[in-house]
Formats: sequence, structure tokens, C-alpha cells
Amino acid sequence: MLVLGIETSCDETGIAVYDAARGLLAHGIHTQTDIHAKFGGVVPDQASRDHVRKIIPMLEAVLNEAGIKGSDLNGIAYTQGPGLSGALLVGAMLARALGFAYGVPTIGVHHLEGHILAPYLEPDPPSFPFLALLVSGGHTELVKVEGVGKYKIIGDTLDDAAGEAFDKTARLLGLGYPGGALLAKFAEQGNPEHFHFPRPMVNRPGLDFSFSGLKTFALHTFEASDKSEQTKADIARAFEDAVVETLVIKCRRALAETHYQRLVIAGGVSANRSLRHALEVMCQKQEVKLYFPRLEFCTDNGAMIAYVGCQRLLAGERDDMNRMQVYPRWGLEEL
Repeated sequence: MLVLGIETSCDETGIAVYDAARGLLAHGIHTQTDIHAKFGGVVPDQASRDHVRKIIPMLEAVLNEAGIKGSDLNGIAYTQGPGLSGALLVGAMLARALGFAYGVPTIGVHHLEGHILAPYLEPDPPSFPFLALLVSGGHTELVKVEGVGKYKIIGDTLDDAAGEAFDKTARLLGLGYPGGALLAKFAEQGNPEHFHFPRPMVNRPGLDFSFSGLKTFALHTFEASDKSEQTKADIARAFEDAVVETLVIKCRRALAETHYQRLVIAGGVSANRSLRHALEVMCQKQEVKLYFPRLEFCTDNGAMIAYVGCQRLLAGERDDMNRMQVYPRWGLEEL
């Protein structure tokens, strides 16, 4: 089965072609960083307009790279939610139009399911069941994954997600947009001994997260400091260390509770090198195998949507062609 994947949930346009027999044939990602940087965050109407501008040229380029025509497709998958409603509609309308034109089924895909299953684009994917740490700008969740479509959230964020806290702290330090990656790079210059930030909720039972207080702690530390570049780097390092250690502690606790031997880390923050290294060390000690997608598939991308869409189409799932709906808010357990 040959499936086109379309991702337009936020500020990246992703197009990919996935074949059930041969794997990923081609993909492309366009990021809108330059557009939103001047505003310090994503502007929804600007995101939607840029998807409209970029999506058809990207579609043509990816089909050419894959060496196929649109009429060769057997199905089309698109991100149905969660995300920005206008951005989601761009991808959904294109998918449904192409499905009608080529006479092939379409399938809406949950964006977070795409992230969780992104490691299946790699040569050595995990087998079920496994524990997933989904960590991004909008989500920080620990998920028991028993199969495609079989998800149980066992830990969730009570306020800011880890990626959101990274971005807000980066803005506090004047690092620009997108903040998370810039803060991580800036933290490399920091002295890990200068400041020690709390590890939120690690002394309480349970697997939930809370990063709002940590962000406030960073603010108070910054306001009381000399605000030199070195001090700001030290704050960035202390903040990153606190987030990373908190995530590792909760993962270790969740692995002990579930007795799973496989851990997947996915989502935009999974690209953070300090987090990857810390989880690798923890998993080696716990004799747990760690999986994560390559860096280009940590952020939003069409390849993960094409993969999930292919699995669901092979299972016989299809859109209702009489109605089209996107879900800006859509819980993973609603699948």
C-alpha cells in the first residue's frame, strides 16, 4: 500500500510518501520559524496562510522524489488533530480533495499517535508493549502503548508542558524563538554548579508533571541575578538540568510500575541531547532498551503521519466521505 502523509498541525508543513513494503520513499519538511520569530511565537493565521502557499509545491516535489504520480497512491493520511484549527483544515481539505480526485480512501491521524510511532520509521523499531515519553511544546505524557490505537496515559502535565516551559524560560533570558533549542545550546556554556533548581513533584507519589513552578523559579533567580551573559547561561543550564532529571526520574518510576523493558521518547523535546544522554544512561542501568526517532522525525513531519495512516488503512479504517472534521483538542485516549 502506497500512502501519502500530510502534516499541517502547527508551524511545519510536512509531506511524505510511505510504502507498506518498501518503507519511507520520500519526505519534505518546511518550517515557518522565520515567519513567527518576529512575533516571539506562532501566529495561527500566519501559519495557515503559509501552509497554503507551501503545500502544493512540496507535494509535487515529494512525489517527484519518490518517483510516483498521484494516481499511483492507494490512500492519503492527514493530521486531523490536535493542533491549530486553521492549519489542520489546510491539510484536511487537500487530503480529501486528492482522495476524491484519485478515488482512494483518506484517513485522519492523531498527531500524538504519529509521534509515538515515529520510531517505526527506523530500521530497529520497538515491539509492543512499551512505555512512551511524549515530550513537546504542548504535551508531556507517559503513555502505556500496547499496540496501534491502544494507549493509556499514566502520567500527564498539570500545567505547562516541558517544551512550553523551555520556550518561556528562553524568552525570559532573551534568547529568541524558537526558544527550546536555543536554550539547550546556551546551556552548554553554563556552570552546572552555580544554581540548583528544584525537581518538581519528584518527591510526591505518581507520574504527573508540573513545570510552571520551575519556570517561576527561573524568573525569580534571573531577577535577583546580575543578568550577565554567563549568569544567564548558568540559569539556562540549571533549568535544563532540572527538567531532564525530572523526566528521567518519572520514566524510571513508570518503568518500575509497568515492568516494561522498552522505552520510546518522542516529540520535539526528544531532540534535546542532554535528555537523550540521561535516558540512555538510565536505561543501561535498568537494562531497558531505549528507542527514539532520528532528529528530523522528532519535530512535526509527514513521515510519521504517512506511517500511521498506512497501518490504519491496512486495518480497514476509512474516513466517512460524507463529513469532514478536524479536532484542535483531541485526547490520545479517545482513539
